[in-house]
Amino acid sequence: MSTGVSISSMSSYAILGCGSVGHAVAESLDAEGKDVLILDKDEDRVEALRDQDLNAVVQDIATPGVVDAVADRDVVLILASDVEANKAAVKAIRERDDDQFIVVRASDPVSGDELRELGADVVINPSEVIADSALRTLESGEMEYKARQLAEILRNADGDLAILTHHSPDPDSIASAVALRAIAESYDVNADILYDGDIGHQENRAFVNLLGIELTDRDDAPALESYGALALVDHMKSGELEIDAPIDVFIDHYEPEEEIDASFVDVRPNVSSTSTILTKYMQEFDISPSEEVATALLYGIRAETLDFKRDTTPADLTAAAYLYPFADHETLEQVESPSMSPETLDVLAEAIQNREVQGSHLISNAGFIRDRDALTQAASHLLNLEGITTTAVFGIAEDTIYLSARSKDIRLNIGKVLQDAFGEIGEAAGHSTQASVEIPLGVFGGIETTEENRDTLLSLAEEAVRRKLFEAMGVEGETSNGS
Repeated sequence: MSTGVSISSMSSYAILGCGSVGHAVAESLDAEGKDVLILDKDEDRVEALRDQDLNAVVQDIATPGVVDAVADRDVVLILASDVEANKAAVKAIRERDDDQFIVVRASDPVSGDELRELGADVVINPSEVIADSALRTLESGEMEYKARQLAEILRNADGDLAILTHHSPDPDSIASAVALRAIAESYDVNADILYDGDIGHQENRAFVNLLGIELTDRDDAPALESYGALALVDHMKSGELEIDAPIDVFIDHYEPEEEIDASFVDVRPNVSSTSTILTKYMQEFDISPSEEVATALLYGIRAETLDFKRDTTPADLTAAAYLYPFADHETLEQVESPSMSPETLDVLAEAIQNREVQGSHLISNAGFIRDRDALTQAASHLLNLEGITTTAVFGIAEDTIYLSARSKDIRLNIGKVLQDAFGEIGEAAGHSTQASVEIPLGVFGGIETTEENRDTLLSLAEEAVRRKLFEAMGVEGETSNGS
């Protein structure tokens, strides 16, 4: 059966069975100037169609004569409500011609499978079409309703808007904040993007610098209570919600463990990035994104989905396609290929040398470090090793053990693993695919850290961290330095 030609390139159509569905299709094709032939066994219906200047003839589609009647047609749409007649028509046409493109109506999944086996190219189940249409209408209506709510909050904001990202924000969180700021500015509301922690990872710093994104360290910003409104975007990635001010807007793609007390909440775990959600809002508000905003959002989606290789949904792809023409792709290329610092290279080399593998899980000690963000990059790079699905790289800076973990194992929630392993002795944060933890170095030795005992504490910490991590991951067996 040939499917090398698309319907859009075809010029002549036959509609077999012209009930309400067939009639609607015939009118649409005719309005587009298409060459349409209608076959139906009901003489009165055919006469009515001719009165509308439609090309219709009397023909029982369940009889062999249907083959000759549609022989010169490129596309055959078999849309009768009688599924048995539809089966007969598909069978007869396919036995005669293997090139015509056949679209046929089914009544249920079983008849749909049967029609495909007979040679139909496309099978339509009206109940599924109606359900899909209803869901799309519901989604569109819900978005319109949500947009009205958000607009009302922005109109009533008594002062500037504070937009708070998650701790040490990543591109998705930053991009979402940038988009929300653009929406707020369309309502003449000034907005500050605030963050805790650090803008780590070389790609993240390049992302902020190249796009000229204005971010304010929360320590350098006014108190949250002094703002007219407070919004949290992509915030749950950092774990628990610890905000000492009323929340007006909460937008995220991660489901919070506890109910969020906010005037406006939009949580969508069915998409893979908060940037996707904010793109939909920009479309709903009819705001054409600036080059900066579009580039940020597109990078946020790509970073969160690993360039569409992880947990990508149709909504993510649709949002990315919308943003693509507005984005600065030269800047995106620069962001995605930043130079690696000597410190990061040293940490990566140390992590490769000291790696220990159990099953598909890799743990490594990078020793004493100066740039703790290098651990994140090392964990990401090691995840590319063959057979590895989870990585954890730790190192010591001053009096603290910093650990960064990454996972692509859908059976494992690496955030929960770190919480289970170190939650009682350190500060763990993260989610199913990436997480981090900070542990006081003295915990493992029971003594104060000094220059003289740092190496001893490192040795004690290394053994304890590896053991607790492997136990929390639930893996046992022989270890190796798996290459």
